[in-house]
Amino acid sequence: MPLYSYLAIIGIILYLLFRLLKKRSAKKHVEQLKDNWAKAKTEKFNFDQIKSFYAAQLQISDFHQINDQTAKDLDFSALFRFLDRTTSKPGQQYFYNHLRNINTENQLKRFSTFSDTFLEAENERLKIQSQLSKLNHYNAYDFVRLITDEPMKRPKWIVWVYNLSFLSIFSLIGGFFYPVLFLIMLPVFMTNMVLHYRNKNNLNYYLNAVHQLSIAIKAGDKISNFGNIRTYFEDLSFLGSVRKIQFKTSLIGFENKMNDEFAFFGWFFFEVLKITFNIEILLFFNFLENIQHKRNDIEKLFRFLGEIDSAIAVASIKTEYQDRICQPHFSNKKEIRFSEIRHPLIKDCITNYLELSQKSMLLTGSNMSGKSTFIRTVAINTLLAQTLNICFAEDFTAPFLKLYSSIRITDNLTENTSYYLEEVLQIKKLLDFSKEDTPKLFILDEIFKGTNTEERMAAGKSILSYLNTAQNIVMVSTHDIELTEMLTQNVFELYHFSESIQNQELNFDHKLKEGPLKTKNAIKILALYDFPEQVITEAEMLKNKPN
Repeated sequence: MPLYSYLAIIGIILYLLFRLLKKRSAKKHVEQLKDNWAKAKTEKFNFDQIKSFYAAQLQISDFHQINDQTAKDLDFSALFRFLDRTTSKPGQQYFYNHLRNINTENQLKRFSTFSDTFLEAENERLKIQSQLSKLNHYNAYDFVRLITDEPMKRPKWIVWVYNLSFLSIFSLIGGFFYPVLFLIMLPVFMTNMVLHYRNKNNLNYYLNAVHQLSIAIKAGDKISNFGNIRTYFEDLSFLGSVRKIQFKTSLIGFENKMNDEFAFFGWFFFEVLKITFNIEILLFFNFLENIQHKRNDIEKLFRFLGEIDSAIAVASIKTEYQDRICQPHFSNKKEIRFSEIRHPLIKDCITNYLELSQKSMLLTGSNMSGKSTFIRTVAINTLLAQTLNICFAEDFTAPFLKLYSSIRITDNLTENTSYYLEEVLQIKKLLDFSKEDTPKLFILDEIFKGTNTEERMAAGKSILSYLNTAQNIVMVSTHDIELTEMLTQNVFELYHFSESIQNQELNFDHKLKEGPLKTKNAIKILALYDFPEQVITEAEMLKNKPN
């Protein structure tokens, strides 16, 4: 048998073996996707990268954006870790942005309906996730640079590149007629090499992003063929637009694929060719111009993949917590009603019930009784209701509203402002926000605790009354029992959390109770923890001393 026949047989065997290994790898990956369905991630979260799309403020909501103070008050990073089920890095960046931006009620319901299409069609979902997972490498975080970074301008020395490229071509062709012209190629090649590697810094900055764009274009094309995708996305023309630069993305990203010894020889030959004719530099700056012209379509591709990934993530959450979540009801009245509400981040959380109608809420209780956790629970479920159309409760009714808070206020050492002044500045923002002609929920914890009691009472009462307009709902927790007497006439419903001392142990039931707090256990708790008898006696005496 001739040698070429043996070589052909070996080639066929290697090809079939490669195909077999590829199928096995794909099958294993699908099994991993099945195993990870309806489960939280265990990986580390790089929030500098995750927040980059949100930080660019390219997609601001039509209704409301959760500001940094409210995000801090609600432990947003921990909440995101809990909720994130995305498959790709761009999807993760988009999902973070989605949770920080509340769109209109119609947009929410449309997105929720789209998400529900992934609850049943497992095969289609797995095929889409397989495509999205190609963008799950850490480098895929860089894709967003193509739409968030300022475009790079052509350098002044680009004119020399054109001249040197012409000299290379001229000396190469002319050398066959006049061999002395070949001598020109050496100094030209050396100059080209300097320019080539000088431009490497520019190229390397974009290299990962360009390579990920190439992957994203291919993934977007394949994902767009599914029926529910074409139904939800009415305009997919951007795919055809970005496809026109796919060849350039593959060519520029070629160097990023050099990951084995055999590929090195191909890379070396290609590198010499690029240096000789300045191919890489010319192609790179031409590509940047294409990126600038196609920037809107590239952003649409990013959002296309991100929204699909986010919708699948929400379906995963719905599957995992189907017995602990409900779909919210949005009311046109000033009311907030829920039952069996829970904080999603607290294991075995004690659930609570509340019904407010045409009133706001003043919540009292001691430390550790559950006040701050409760108002955070309401705020978090309000946010999830309006971004994911789910609540961790048996039922949940509230207006479609904007969410503001003032809970975790700290000194600002960089600006030399005290705790009290920081709180003053934050409360002033809330007062300004309250003027907007839209329903709002204000969540406040221990208002003005950085100042004296007399002025705290006066300022607190006037501010809470100001915020509590006909359309706003205010939920405030406080230690100040005196506020309950001041605000009962200002349409505030009184609730409290309490603790008990049983068998020399402090017990909290974390259950919300109607009315003002009547028990006072602060001094008893001091005794429980073995404070000196003299301290306890004097404290009791001063407490009972008439004013």
